[in-house]
Amino acid sequence: MRAAVSRWWAPVYGALLVLALTWPFLVPGEAFALRDMMVFDQMALTRASLGWGDLAARNVPQDALLGILPWPVAFLRVFMVAAAGCAAWAGHRFGCTPFGQAAAMTVAVWNPFVVERLLQGQWSLAAAAWLLPLVALGLVPASGLAHWLASLTPTGALAAACFSRGWRGVAVSVCTCLPWVVAGVFAGTPGTSSAASAAAFAPRAEAYAGTLGSLLGLGGIWNGQVVPASRELGFALFGVALCALLALAWRSVPRRFLLLAALGFAVALASWAGLTAPLIQHLPGGGLLRDGQKWLVLAIPAFVVAAGALEPRRALAAATFALLQVPDAPVALAALTPTTIEVPAVDHRGRDVLFESRPALVPIDGHPVVDPAPKAMNVVESGALTVDGVAVDPPSLRWSAAQAALDNQARLRELGVGVVVRADGSVAETGEPARPLPPAGIALFALWCMVPLLLCVRNHTGAHRTPSPAHF
Repeated sequence: MRAAVSRWWAPVYGALLVLALTWPFLVPGEAFALRDMMVFDQMALTRASLGWGDLAARNVPQDALLGILPWPVAFLRVFMVAAAGCAAWAGHRFGCTPFGQAAAMTVAVWNPFVVERLLQGQWSLAAAAWLLPLVALGLVPASGLAHWLASLTPTGALAAACFSRGWRGVAVSVCTCLPWVVAGVFAGTPGTSSAASAAAFAPRAEAYAGTLGSLLGLGGIWNGQVVPASRELGFALFGVALCALLALAWRSVPRRFLLLAALGFAVALASWAGLTAPLIQHLPGGGLLRDGQKWLVLAIPAFVVAAGALEPRRALAAATFALLQVPDAPVALAALTPTTIEVPAVDHRGRDVLFESRPALVPIDGHPVVDPAPKAMNVVESGALTVDGVAVDPPSLRWSAAQAALDNQARLRELGVGVVVRADGSVAETGEPARPLPPAGIALFALWCMVPLLLCVRNHTGAHRTPSPAHF
């Protein structure tokens, strides 16, 4: 009986953790739309989804993949549940005792970072956080595949690259970063941000824990509207207690993991102190640093390994503290349940569409959600963003020029605009034909798609490795 319990408790516990946080993705519905999340089955491959649009390549290659899949919504459902399952499995592998396994699984799956990022709609970043422990585990080829999937977002690509090893790990890192790096360099959208955005996206304090305490528990996202109610009632303090407990096992954590965790905290703290503003404003690609709290993702593998190395009583306490950090997570995540969206019906035939007065964020179910139009067609995008009344991102140059030339068809054609949708709903055509997708963008996206082939070659030519935490 004891052997049977020992064999089955981990899958059951892991499944409960995964289902508790991913249940909204199992609810029937036609689209997922919440703040930064916009996934529906009519998504298209556009220049913007390849990173060659009017805005920085922040959603590359995520939107390109969704644009070629026949059922993006079904993919999202499977992907999110599988990513959480990978976190639970990797946590189990890092555990040294049954209670250590439970603690590591809990820390890997159930933490404020993934909950708050899911509520912000940054599903690919939350998935990357779940996949990172498997990347760090170093299994062949599972860790490489996790690295590839984590690279759906640039932040996930960089984070996974930090934990990859060997020359093939470098090759995977290069292949997964090239689509957005090249687009940022050559597409004229380098990804810099205004100085005002440094303050707007800085980490914030959660009740009773302060900003530092919130960060220690992997919380502290800039948007207070996405923080679960429990975090504002003082439950963030359990994150401080958890961090203190995990610190007792720091000698069992690989030095590289500790250094990367320190780097993640350093970026978050620098953002809090306002030290990243010059980089954000002037360094191409510096926009990756403006949301400094998201780099706490680099600390997750160290936290998981430390939790797995704790002696049983401390491990049990760690699992309890991890759950109590966000005890209402399953309830808060109900905001992720599918909804209904309305995509503008425009006969664009591949041409660039200019909407005269369409906001970048539209209200859906009481939440601001990114406009679905740019994900279904080539749109002249504004990209203007205001946070708490502060303009942090100005509109794109092409959008501003096109808005100023609404009645000048010759100028609109120069700007590549083929269709204009007026504020009154009327549609005007300029005669400008559809522009082809950028060959470089297609080639780089194809390279990204071929990464699993590289991993298969590695699997057949190299020996299978199943390292234990002691071998890092």
